[in-house]
Amino acid sequence: MFDRIRQLWRAGKRDDDERTQSPMERKRAHNLFEAAAVYVAACAEDDQDEMDKATGWVSPEALSFGVSELACRAVIALARERDESPRDVARTLLGLPAA
Repeated sequence: MFDRIRQLWRAGKRDDDERTQSPMERKRAHNLFEAAAVYVAACAEDDQDEMDKATGWVSPEALSFGVSELACRAVIALARERDESPRDVARTLLGLPAA
């Protein structure tokens, strides 16, 4: 009996989730890098709604990994662009004194 109630509850939850998603969101799942890109861009623009949306796409661990990977790639790209070391670029971005 409890199993049947649990199944009905889960089915209802999935229906609720599907109703709140746009047609594009229902067609495919988001990957962690897409979630990280949306999350970081939303943070930069101070857009809480987009941040909340991105946090719902993947697990917190996956989002953390994606944000970390995005940060690494961004620092490397800026370091190459500025012809500086990644360490110097990271410290500058964080407002830290030169090492």
